[in-house]
Amino acid sequence: MDFNASLRIAATGLHAQTARMRVIAENLANTDSAGKAPGDEPYRRRVPTFEVGLDNETGARIVEVGKLAYDMSDFNSRYEPGHPAADESGYVQYPNVDPLIESMDMREAQRTYEANLNVVSVTRQMLGRTLDILRG
Repeated sequence: MDFNASLRIAATGLHAQTARMRVIAENLANTDSAGKAPGDEPYRRRVPTFEVGLDNETGARIVEVGKLAYDMSDFNSRYEPGHPAADESGYVQYPNVDPLIESMDMREAQRTYEANLNVVSVTRQMLGRTLDILRG
């Protein structure tokens, strides 16, 4: 595999993990976003999807960000009879976002981002050394 393909694969990985972290941050920001009136649906957790693509220039397989999917798990209910969005039983529906899961996903995305960044760094170093050898 040539240097251009390595850089292209790593760059698409960086882009994918950036998009993933953005979605995770949005989920975390909406952890307590309940509806405004009874029967309103709260924020639904989003999950990024990824697809395998082919880079025509290098012939390498790359990762592409797909559509955002919605987590269809049940919403969390809390007993808060004074809340404006409480139903007749006094329960309010809150988003199906678990901050612990989002934090773990964020850590995994950060580590994957760092791994791709290391690929870019090592590839640049290898290019530099190759040029040094060719000059000498």
